[in-house]
Parts: sequence; structure tokens; C-alpha cells
Amino acid sequence: MRFFKRRIHKAVSELDTVEISEQDGVRFLHLGNDTVQSAMRLSDPNGLELSYTRSMLGFLLFASLPGKALMLGLGGGSLARFLYHRTQIKQLTAVEINSQVIAAARAFFQLPDDDARLQVIHADAAEYILEHPGWDVILLDGFDSGCQVEALATQDFYDHCAMALSENGVLSVNLWGSDPQFDVYLKRIETTFEGRIICLPAERRGNVIVFGFAGAPQPTQWDALRHRAARLEADFGLEFGSFVESLRDLNAHDRKGLL
Repeated sequence: MRFFKRRIHKAVSELDTVEISEQDGVRFLHLGNDTVQSAMRLSDPNGLELSYTRSMLGFLLFASLPGKALMLGLGGGSLARFLYHRTQIKQLTAVEINSQVIAAARAFFQLPDDDARLQVIHADAAEYILEHPGWDVILLDGFDSGCQVEALATQDFYDHCAMALSENGVLSVNLWGSDPQFDVYLKRIETTFEGRIICLPAERRGNVIVFGFAGAPQPTQWDALRHRAARLEADFGLEFGSFVESLRDLNAHDRKGLL
């Protein structure tokens, strides 16, 4: 039995079978199996339905709103839509290797057309990152058929991401906590950023977001983080206060703050 109740689209590509389904007012993207890769609530298309996508923006606790953001892996375009419609980011670029995913995001997930602020590029992220530096944040969500794309999780690739960041840039990576290679990927990110990493478990069990910082993250004291979370929650309507408490639970030994 398929996970989803009603399939509304299917496209076969050399990379993955792209399927779209709907259930209880939510539209889903699937790549090669029933695993949900992206979701959009039809009554709130510019919201972030999946908790891991909200957690990927947790880097805002430690950094200013970026001027230039790069998304590696488009999915249904949830992060692109949210950042485009609900922030003042000046440049949003999304790189996606599967042309059928791009087509589905535009046809079924209300991804805006390219304009002066948004550009969606059909390319291999591992190649693109080599020649396009200067990003304030890189949002990396590299999965296909429910598995981490190995080419987007090598030591070299994480190193290339770090080199493509601005002086105080941040890499925000979605990992799957139960992946047998999770500890390997985490160690690679830690090596790339010389220990300047913070892990944030998403509300939905399984996803772990890892932030790697080109410079020292600010602030890191619990009181300062709570105050900043309250401001961000008011601005964006996301659960930044819960993010801080999740971080506190992971670092119960540290009474003053992170790192």
C-alpha cells in the first residue's frame, strides 16, 4: 500500500521518479519512494510545513539575516518560497540537479518564476559550488530516494562549501540521524569548520540540522539566545524559542551557553 492517498502527478527521469500526492490539505513531493521530500499546506503555501525546514533557519539565532542565500537541493521549494515572500533577502539561488523536480516545484508547489531576487539553476551542486563563492548562508538538503547524496556529503564537498561562504557565513545542513553514516558526515563538517558547529534536532524525530560557521557564531549565551529567539519568533512566526530549548537540552552541562 502506498503511503499517500491521492497521487496527482508522476514523472520519470534518469535520476528519480518524481511523484506528487495530496492528503488532508497538504501536497507532498516524493522521489523514488513514499518518503516525503517536501510538503506544502494548500491553505498556507508560503509556510514551512515540515519541521526540519523550519529548523534549517535556526542559524538566524547566531547570524544576521543574509543578503545572499544559496540552496543546494530544491525539493518542492519550501525554503525558497518562505525566504522569497517573508524575508528581505536580496539574492536567492537554488541549485537542483533533477529538471523534473524543478518542473514539479513550479507546476505544483507555487515556486515563483525567476526574477531579480530568485534564480533556480539546473546543475550539479558539487560542481556549482566550486565556481560560485560569496554566500552568507548555504542551505544544504541533499537527498534522493530517502538517502543522503554521497557526492554532497564528502569531506571535499563540505570544504568547498566553507570556502564558498562569506567571512561570517553559515552552512546549514539537513542530515538524517538514523543514517549509518551520520557520525561520519558530522565529523567531516566538524573538521571543515574546525569545531565551530552546532547541532539542532528537528521536532520531527530523525532530522538533525548541523550549522557550520565560517567565523565565531554570535550570540551563544543562553539569555541572549532567548531574547533573540523572541524577536525572531515575532518576525517570522517560527518556533525559535523551542530551538533554543532543544539546544539547551543537548548542552545541559553548559550553564552559560554554547561553544
